Amino acid sequence: MALSRLSSRSNGLLQPAAAALTASLRRSVSTDTSPLTIETSVPFTAHLVESPSRAVETSAKELLSFYRDMVLMRRMEISADSLYKAKLIRGFCHLYDGQEAVAVGMEAAITKRDAIITSYRDHCTFLGRGGSLVEAFSELMGRKAGCSNGKGGSMHFYKKDAGFYGGHGIVGAQIPLGCGLAFAQKYSKDEAVAFTLYGDGAANQGQLFEALNIAALWDLPAILVCENNHYGMGTAEWRAAKSPAYFKRGDYVPGLKVDGMDVLAVKQACKFAKEHALKNGPIILEMDTYRYHGHSMSDPGSTYRTRDEISGVRQERDPIERVRKLIVSHDFATEKELKDIEKEVRKEVDAAIAEAKESPVPDDSELFTNIYVKGLGTESFGADRKELRASLP
Repeated sequence: MALSRLSSRSNGLLQPAAAALTASLRRSVSTDTSPLTIETSVPFTAHLVESPSRAVETSAKELLSFYRDMVLMRRMEISADSLYKAKLIRGFCHLYDGQEAVAVGMEAAITKRDAIITSYRDHCTFLGRGGSLVEAFSELMGRKAGCSNGKGGSMHFYKKDAGFYGGHGIVGAQIPLGCGLAFAQKYSKDEAVAFTLYGDGAANQGQLFEALNIAALWDLPAILVCENNHYGMGTAEWRAAKSPAYFKRGDYVPGLKVDGMDVLAVKQACKFAKEHALKNGPIILEMDTYRYHGHSMSDPGSTYRTRDEISGVRQERDPIERVRKLIVSHDFATEKELKDIEKEVRKEVDAAIAEAKESPVPDDSELFTNIYVKGLGTESFGADRKELRASLP
């Protein structure tokens, strides 16, 4: 009633007061951090270890941050698809849309002191570690403002200051490196862990078992995360692996199968795995996830699976839609407010692309840098290949 009376007055002095009161009564997106317990979509399946609880503690604020982060990652990858088709991104490009819950849920359970190393499907992991959109798009387009100075491209994102040791183009090559990171952490008594991400296609690599053997012998704080999106390039898991139960493949090493499309389940599993690894040594997490795009931009992704399969996953298991439903059902935000978040994200991504396009390409001389470790060899050559500076006499 009071609001109605104020709003009907034409006095200019009263109009701001009415607007302020209207704003104070208008429902807004929740920033509540009060604990909220939500059960995971499906139970965990364990090997040689007790399963963690399905009851996950979260909050309105965290769920909304999950939603925004995953929407941002999805928009980045869809935009990368368009940039590639416009030939602004060249070479290889492996997109992550569909798998966002793994990157976001993992970050929710750990700190930047913990290390992450992954394969060539690395854009969203970089963003999760605190990388910027401008750095990401600049790197994709081979520009100097990129996270690897435009020299790594899609497969080689890095952010060492945030514990991200890169995307790696050689299938499975990051696994022994990840176990090496875990060795360094134990040697330095860091009380931190190393997450090594790889796909189901890399799960049959011999180097995985060799590295896991040493990690288990030395009780290293290594967490091996198999992002099982069910297709190694274009080969279905059942055609490549006699035993596709990747969480059991460590044999003597404990494992856990997780719904990788449920961000809360990923958070719970990663928290559990970190606590386990610090006390007992390595553990394997199999994230049951899915990629909507093909293996890379040269793969339409529809020759070895049906369009009905892809749309079925989108309708039933999409990680963003799951969080959207949770937010709306708990009245943390309206559908319109979530749409507004999506619009903001779209503008943010478009602005980052525009800025990245303005960044120059690296100088020709950059082709000859980063070849030797500083102080141990020739550090830089000019475009004419004549030595400009050498660190050794």
